[in-house]
Amino acid sequence: MSTPTSDPEWLTADEQRAWRAYLRASRQLEVALDRDLQAHGLSLAEYEIISMVSEAPGRRLRMSHLADMVVQSRSRMTHTAKRLEARGWVERVPVLDDRRGVELVLTDEGWNALDKASRVHVEGVRAHLVSVLSPEEFLALGSAMARVSAGLTGQPGIPMSAL
Repeated sequence: MSTPTSDPEWLTADEQRAWRAYLRASRQLEVALDRDLQAHGLSLAEYEIISMVSEAPGRRLRMSHLADMVVQSRSRMTHTAKRLEARGWVERVPVLDDRRGVELVLTDEGWNALDKASRVHVEGVRAHLVSVLSPEEFLALGSAMARVSAGLTGQPGIPMSAL
C-alpha cells in the first residue's frame, strides 16, 4: 500500500454537517426499527432475511445470494439462519441442481411470523422515515442511496426498481 503524497480533499463545513447528520440519522433509524421488531421477537437483520426469502420464487433463496442482498458475511448469514431455523421459521436445504449450495426456505410458520412483523416494520418505516420527509425528499433519498449502492458494488446505472 502506498503512502498518499497529498492531502485528501477535505469536506467543507456544509458537507461535514450533512455527512454527520446522515451517519447519526441512519444509525438512529436502524436502532428504532430494530427496537420496534425486538418487541415482537426478532431483529431487523432477521426480519430483512425472512422478508427477502418471502419475496423469492417458492419462498427460497440461495444463502450466498441472500448474504449479498442483505450485506452480511457468509458466516453471519449462517448464524442468523440457524437462529431462524431453531424457531421453525426457515429450513436450510441443499440446492436442487447444485449440491454444494444451500438454500433458505421460508416455512409456513415463518410466513405467519413475517406477516405479523411486517405490519410492525412498515408502521415503523412510515413513522420514522417516510412521514418525516416530503414525498419528493423520500424519492430523492431512495434514488441517491441507489446510486451510492451501485457505486459501491461496481454496477453503475442500476435502477431503483432492481434493488
